[in-house]
Amino acid sequence: MIIERKDMKVERRPHMRGGSGECSVTLLGGDSLQQHCRLISEILIPVGASIGEHEHAGETEYYIILEGQGIVCDDGADKPVKPGDVVVTNNGAKHSIRTLGEQPIRMVAVIVTDA
Repeated sequence: MIIERKDMKVERRPHMRGGSGECSVTLLGGDSLQQHCRLISEILIPVGASIGEHEHAGETEYYIILEGQGIVCDDGADKPVKPGDVVVTNNGAKHSIRTLGEQPIRMVAVIVTDA
């Protein structure tokens, strides 16, 4: 199966999870793949924007950083991230992410439910 970019749903999310600015979320899997994962998306976090701190219960989230640099608050500790890094947030942990510098963050987010 091939899902063309033009067929992917794009959502604008102001103050995503209590963060600042407006993020753009492209649902990569569409409804057909969401049955296997809770979320498969590309997220664009503009300069000066963020995804607010939130907890994951019964699931694991992966951020695969493609472009830009940022700061991830990983269960209370601020850590820098750059292209090629993968952030893993397990069941019961909290995280947030914000841009750092003058380039937006482009990343893929995948949420897998714990079985």
